[in-house]
Amino acid sequence: MRRLITRTLTLILAWGLLAACSTGQAVTNPPPTESPTIGSVSALIQPATLPPTARPTSTLLAVAAHSTAAPPPISPTPSPIPALRLAVLGDYGLAGQPEADVASLILGWQPDYILTTGDNNYPDGEQETIDENIGQYYHSYIAPYVGSYGQGGEVNRFFPTLGNHDWNTNQAQPYLDYFALPGNERYYDILLGPVHIFAVDSDSREPDGVSRISLQAVWLQDALSASTAPWKLVIMHHPPFSSGYHGPVDWMRWPFAEWGADAVLAGHDHTYERLLIDSIPYFVNGLGGGPIYAFVFIDEASQARYNDDHGAMLITADTQQITFQFMNRRGELIDSYSISK
Repeated sequence: MRRLITRTLTLILAWGLLAACSTGQAVTNPPPTESPTIGSVSALIQPATLPPTARPTSTLLAVAAHSTAAPPPISPTPSPIPALRLAVLGDYGLAGQPEADVASLILGWQPDYILTTGDNNYPDGEQETIDENIGQYYHSYIAPYVGSYGQGGEVNRFFPTLGNHDWNTNQAQPYLDYFALPGNERYYDILLGPVHIFAVDSDSREPDGVSRISLQAVWLQDALSASTAPWKLVIMHHPPFSSGYHGPVDWMRWPFAEWGADAVLAGHDHTYERLLIDSIPYFVNGLGGGPIYAFVFIDEASQARYNDDHGAMLITADTQQITFQFMNRRGELIDSYSISK
């Protein structure tokens, strides 16, 4: 009887141990209490002997924990492209305080390029005066610079047009020797960002002519038609329309708007004026340094006029808008005109 009781107790204890193991309860080795380590397989995926309710519910968490790939880079917000800045001055080439003040105004703007509406070298476009009248003030924008006033630019950023005073010596040869310009150097075009510049020689001594059917005019019409630039500007010396002392120059009344120009800029009259002709602006910009002229007969298309002091124009342009601002040498804004797409 005693043996039977002993065997029965042994069987009971054995069944108890088996039952405890089958429910996942450890008898002698309790599970560790530390938190799982991220990145460890065993920390996220438990042994298969665990009941279903104890298994991870997110496979994404398990995959992310083992991924060695770097997170995708965050693209920086692109900075807006700054607008192109062009300075324009005319009838300026007379060394002295007015030209020095206008040059200081322009260089303070830090324009990308400088354009001129002619009469770069008073009184007669001579070799002996050209560097004093131009290079003294603008050598840092001229390349290659062949004068003696300092270091020139690395690339040329100075684009003049011929005036009647520049033609007075040896068929403008000192001018042609001093600058390195595109094309035949008397008239040319150059694309500056969103602005396409068409520099025209309006002097009657131009070998390719100045009538609307001349070789030069045919070149301009074709070049304007071929251009896909957002803005197309024609720049010259003699103004097709003006209320100043010299007045309008009839031979330069080419159909610029019809050919595709967005604006026309000229000098010759030492004033500032804005006129609206054929729905595009015509500017007279001749206050760069020479003696100031009076207004005489006011053109009915004239919208703004100024002749109280010397000054220059700042043009800012992007693909959607172009703005023309004329300022006097004290930095005072005299006139502003914008065109938008």
